[in-house]
Amino acid sequence: MDKPTLAELRKSYERAELDEDSCADDPLQQFSAWLDEAIKSELPEPNAMTLATVGADGRPSTRVVLIKGCDARGIVWFTNYDSRKGRELAHQPCAALQFHWVELERVVRIEGLVSKVEPELSDAYYASRPLDSRIGAWASPQSQPIASRAVLVAAAAKVAARHMLHPPRPPHWGGYRLAPDRFEFWQGRPSRLHDRIRYRLDAGHWLRERLAP
Repeated sequence: MDKPTLAELRKSYERAELDEDSCADDPLQQFSAWLDEAIKSELPEPNAMTLATVGADGRPSTRVVLIKGCDARGIVWFTNYDSRKGRELAHQPCAALQFHWVELERVVRIEGLVSKVEPELSDAYYASRPLDSRIGAWASPQSQPIASRAVLVAAAAKVAARHMLHPPRPPHWGGYRLAPDRFEFWQGRPSRLHDRIRYRLDAGHWLRERLAP
């Protein structure tokens, strides 16, 4: 049998449904429920999310980061402040996140303003990381061109020799928090008639509405 072409690849989504009556009034509660289900389902990296930012030139870019915190204040992740995403967030703090749990046929999209988390929170999370990861935060000039992998290995060795078992948090590394003003929950359905429920913040209150697929 010939393998299907890209145009022929199709999937019917039939696992679940999503309607207004079954959704939580608070989108954070709905998100937490879906995230918990993804974790309990033992999906590969259920905490992986795509982060979209925009540069000073208007050019968008995306990358995958890991959610490391979620509460009423927003969604938290950690990274290098001097990376491309860090530079773009410094210029334009509006950003978007997307979770895609393929096995559950679900997508969550979140938009909002991004700011750096408190230094104490960055310190605490950095201290909780494995030693190799803490050393890597010092060794990698993230998003910058380098001559070879050997450059990274040599830099990591120098950091390890200098700080031994207790490297402090680099000043260029820490957390960001996205404060949501929009959520969208997408549940795949048959015949491409997918369920899309959007929450948007209006004058301090969350408005819930269904979107056409």
